[in-house]
Amino acid sequence: MIIGGKEFDTENKSFIMGVLNVTPDSFSDGGRFYSKRTGGRLLSADPTGTRQTEDRYYINREAALDHVERMIYEGADIIDIGGESTRPGYQMVSYAREIERVVPIIEDIKANFDIPLSLDTYKPEVAKAGIEAGIDMINDIWGLKYDERMAKVIAESGVPCVLMHNREKIDYNDFVEDVISDLKETLDIAEKAGISKDKIIIDPGIGFAKSYEQNLEIMDRLDELCKLDYPVLLGSSRKSVIGLTLDLQEDERVEGTIATTVIGRMRGARFFRVHDVMENLRALKMTEAIMNRGK
Repeated sequence: MIIGGKEFDTENKSFIMGVLNVTPDSFSDGGRFYSKRTGGRLLSADPTGTRQTEDRYYINREAALDHVERMIYEGADIIDIGGESTRPGYQMVSYAREIERVVPIIEDIKANFDIPLSLDTYKPEVAKAGIEAGIDMINDIWGLKYDERMAKVIAESGVPCVLMHNREKIDYNDFVEDVISDLKETLDIAEKAGISKDKIIIDPGIGFAKSYEQNLEIMDRLDELCKLDYPVLLGSSRKSVIGLTLDLQEDERVEGTIATTVIGRMRGARFFRVHDVMENLRALKMTEAIMNRGK
């Protein structure tokens, strides 16, 4: 698989995708790269002259670039940029606001670093703007099912994509079989739109439309998704399934995430979307050394 002009040998190697959320409200690192602009924007003025304002935030681009540089130094193979939080109960933002958040960062990273960039979005307008800005891959949490135009945007651009499992309701008959069936529907949409098989990565969607027990089960049964014959990405970093298991806050879930990375690799996953690059990469290398007996 070629991503951003670089070859990813998914038959024999695995890869780390570092997370960069340029949002004020992502569950783990929301606001980390945001600063408040004093004064705010005028919302309204009532007849008594009372002024109501909304605090305005701007992306601290220098801090974001410093974080990207650190992730690259620690061994990230891809950087995944998100402009809208998709945590449980998230507030959807307009595609214009999302573009406003991500495009300057894409351009900054492209101007300063040589690393493939992924854009985490399910909106075709944002995907198109990101591709025009130089993005190398689209990461769609709705697996092409949120907006029928997304498949066409990806197909026409020729960029690879991550297609994640998701659904509106947790109403499974046979959980893992239903997940596989849902992913087959996504893959059928991709094929009909003209997205090449060698440009697709699938994602089981940890934390999306799944109960605590189902999140654990799908990670334990990743090998069944691998039988679809597409590279699998695991995005479990710092998620609630880890917090519920260990009773820990988001920034205390490094070890739990590492455990999922190790199990994920043993079950066949090839890409790992993580917040803590160095720690997960070290665990991944050790796991592969054992699996390959040091070869």
